[in-house]
Amino acid sequence: MFFITGTDTDVGKTIATAQLLRGFVSAGQSAAGMKPVAAGCEWRDGKLWNSDVAAHADASNVPVPAHLACPYLFEAPISPHLAARDAGQVLDLDLIVNAAKQLQTLADVVLVEGAGGWFAPLSEEASMADLARRLQAPVILVVGMRLGCLNHAMLSAGAILAAGLPLAGWIANQLDSEMPRYADNVQYLQTHLPAPLLAEIAHNPEAQYLALPSQTIAVLACEAGAKQTINNRRDNCRC
Repeated sequence: MFFITGTDTDVGKTIATAQLLRGFVSAGQSAAGMKPVAAGCEWRDGKLWNSDVAAHADASNVPVPAHLACPYLFEAPISPHLAARDAGQVLDLDLIVNAAKQLQTLADVVLVEGAGGWFAPLSEEASMADLARRLQAPVILVVGMRLGCLNHAMLSAGAILAAGLPLAGWIANQLDSEMPRYADNVQYLQTHLPAPLLAEIAHNPEAQYLALPSQTIAVLACEAGAKQTINNRRDNCRC
């Protein structure tokens, strides 16, 4: 399992998640995506539909029950904690974590895409960071390459590490094909972020239908394997 976060909202987390899912599928893995909470849905055939959840399903090779793919859907395109409050609901972290665990029994790889950035609130008390800590999954940071991204990326990476979670790597998503000094910005982050650059996603309207390269998937497979080994050692510890 990996937790996908971003430097802000609309930085390409869903595109990166879809490309990661397609990459794992191409590598022969069964892969499924999860969006714990989606705010900004539309009604289709009497049910709430979300484009991010649909993108996950399209990129996955495992049929996922709707209540596991996205436990919470809200129509209003606002912060999840506000959408939940307006709907008279409280987002239950236990429910989300249990759904993620069930997904792990259905697929080799589960990618959990957060909403907004690392500290996006889920309630007055809890944030996406709290959910990530509960999941105890390595984190992949999607950096929306635009003016201000250096500060946002460094702050996000520092917060992830401060939470005691491994930062598996980061993905540069080129939001603007004409971004000035794009390569220089990527180079700066490669030098200063405490995790490897996993991939660059070029600006492309069809980006979510592509797969990340096999080298990226191999790096993440090693990260997941290392974490599993550590967990097994803890489980087998009798001291």
